[in-house]
Amino acid sequence: MDGDDSTDATRRQYLALGGALAASGVLAGCTGDSTTGDATTTAGETTTDATTTDSTTADDPAAETTTEDEETTTAAGETYSATMEPVGEVTLDGLPETWVANNGSWADMGVALGVDPPAALWLSGRYHTQYYDEIDGVSVDTSDMVDLYQDGVSKELFYELDADVHVLDPNFLMNRYNGWAEDDVDDIATEVGPFFGNSIFSRGYAWHEDYTYYTLYEAFEKLAQLFGRTDRYEAMAEVHDQFQSSLSGVVPSEGDRPTVAIIWAGGDEPETFLPYLVSEGTSFKQWRDLGVRDALAETDVQDFHSGRGEIDYETLLKVDPDVLAIRGQEAKTAEEFENTVVQFMEDHDVARSLTAVENGDVYRGGPLYQGPITNLVITERTARQLYDVEAELFDRDRVADIANGDL
Repeated sequence: MDGDDSTDATRRQYLALGGALAASGVLAGCTGDSTTGDATTTAGETTTDATTTDSTTADDPAAETTTEDEETTTAAGETYSATMEPVGEVTLDGLPETWVANNGSWADMGVALGVDPPAALWLSGRYHTQYYDEIDGVSVDTSDMVDLYQDGVSKELFYELDADVHVLDPNFLMNRYNGWAEDDVDDIATEVGPFFGNSIFSRGYAWHEDYTYYTLYEAFEKLAQLFGRTDRYEAMAEVHDQFQSSLSGVVPSEGDRPTVAIIWAGGDEPETFLPYLVSEGTSFKQWRDLGVRDALAETDVQDFHSGRGEIDYETLLKVDPDVLAIRGQEAKTAEEFENTVVQFMEDHDVARSLTAVENGDVYRGGPLYQGPITNLVITERTARQLYDVEAELFDRDRVADIANGDL
């Protein structure tokens, strides 16, 4: 599913160019499957805090952004800056209005910040907005959202979208789809709007080895800085801290936790699977936070990102995990998943002998892309599946208030 990687020289050239490229940005006037799911994080260091300054009265509180009826207005001459590798510092002449994002992680951050959804994502079908059904007062309409990847990634589409900022790691763009080069990125950054993003969801890309990864909340803070909404970030970070405290009370001791195999299956009748070992990156945040016992990590099975291999039911039977968490199934409801994938396994000559199948412990494995709100929902869902938690673990009303600007 990956495109050809560029050479190390090309990647390092972009890193060298990126800071200047982004700083000059000005506000302007796997690949083809959109139904399958998605794929973490070493804490990166913040290099530069965002700044909000006025060209004439930088210390004048009256020059700060004001909010009226959810409409944000910007004082004349005010600029917004934030810093994120690999592009460096991005400075905008005003708050972004139209934006493009790589995936649902960033789109969900936008929801938490109360901004309009991005005009486009790499694959909009992997942005699973049904999680917002769990929270009254939060919803997103994706009916007009555009796929950046349409049998390729068109440079012309970026001009048509005319976004103020592209929350997309340019190295992802150049490496996942080899139709783009640095000159193309430079053209869009200078003629349309700057790039500002980092591929935080996965640590499996060789081209990302030489620059900082960010945790979910580090990346969220930086996006909040660029959108001038750090107050909402801080409020959500407080909810997250409280949530983490709640988890500490429901996670059993290690010896009492079930073993879990996290695997990928895109179809309704899977015969083989892509193995995912719990690792760093936002894609696995819920598993790390819940202290999951990774059944595959105790075997010689290689993670899909490193080995690109598949496993079958015979291999799973040798491991025989207590729980199967199957990714690539988030477009289904729990009932649809039960009536297709689980039913197929229960009728399968080999799969039916798996402990997880016998005990009814086969679940959807969560999305590849999750932001601050979806992570709360998915982590709580996983806690219920693994540890029989019944209570709500986070304050849904508070999350809705934050997203709606009631701080």
